Amino acid sequence: MPNLWDRFSFGLGDFPLTDDLKKNRKKLESKVQKSTKNKSPDLVDLLLRKNGQRIIDSETLIKETQKRVWAALKKGYEYAGNFENSDRFLRHNVFSRIDMFVLYVDLVGSTAMTLELPEEKLAIIISSFAQEMASVIKLYNGYVLKFVGDAVIGYFVSKEYSIGAADNAIYCVKSMMKVIDKGINPILNQYDYPDLRIKIGIDFGKSIVVRYGADKEKSHVDLMGPVMNIAAKIQSIAKPNQILIGDDVFTRLHPSIQKNCELIKWEKNEWGYRSRKSGKIYQVFKYRG
Repeated sequence: MPNLWDRFSFGLGDFPLTDDLKKNRKKLESKVQKSTKNKSPDLVDLLLRKNGQRIIDSETLIKETQKRVWAALKKGYEYAGNFENSDRFLRHNVFSRIDMFVLYVDLVGSTAMTLELPEEKLAIIISSFAQEMASVIKLYNGYVLKFVGDAVIGYFVSKEYSIGAADNAIYCVKSMMKVIDKGINPILNQYDYPDLRIKIGIDFGKSIVVRYGADKEKSHVDLMGPVMNIAAKIQSIAKPNQILIGDDVFTRLHPSIQKNCELIKWEKNEWGYRSRKSGKIYQVFKYRG
C-alpha cells in the first residue's frame, strides 16, 4: 500500500520535522487510513475537512453541484454566504503579513453570453458559477476573498509546518475544472446554453491584511501585496480551461504533482514580470494533471 502521507501530498517543503510534528503526522495518517478503509483508490478529489473527519468524493461533489444549479435555474435558488470565514480570519489578522497561495478563477466568454442569454438567466448562471467555485475553495480549507465581476478570488494560508497548502490549492482547482465540466455544463447543455470555461492563475507570497476604517467589526477588510497582482496577471495570460502557476507555487508542491507541471517557454513578449528574488523573468508553469 502506498504511503498515505505521500498519496495526499501533505508535503512540508523546506521545514524540518520536529518531534511534535512527527507525532501529529502519525495521528493524521491514522485518521486518513480509518477514513479511507474499504473505499475505492480512485477518489481523485478526496476533500479533508479541517476537523479531519468528513470526506467527499468527486461523484458526490458533482451531484451536489447539479442539485444546486438545477434549483437555481428553475426556482432562482439563493446560495448561502461564502465570505464569513474569510472575514473573521482577516479581521483577526488586520495589518499582519501572511504567507498565502492566492488563486484567481475567471469565467471565459461572459461578454459573449450577454448577447445570447436573457439577463435574468445570465445572472443566475454567473452567480451559480461563482458560488460553486467558492464552495470548492471552502471544501479544500481555503478562504473566499471576494467575487469581482465574473471572477472568484480565493486564498490558502501557509503557516510554518502547514501541511499541504500548495497541494490543496492544486487539488482545489482540479475539482473546479471537474465541477464545471461534469457538474454545471451538462445542465446548461439541456437548456441549450453555452458551456462554461475558466482560466485559473495561482501564485504564492506575502499579503498584508488591510482595514479601511476604524470600526473593527464593520470596516471593509481586504488583502494587498505583490502576490495578489501576480496571481491576477498569471490568470490573465492563461488559455481557456488552463491552470497556470507561478514558480513560487511550483517549488512548494509535492514532487508527484510537480511531474504534471510544464514550464512555459514564451515565444513573444507575453510575459515580462521579473522574480522578486532573482531579478530574472519569473517562471510560470502550466498544470497538466
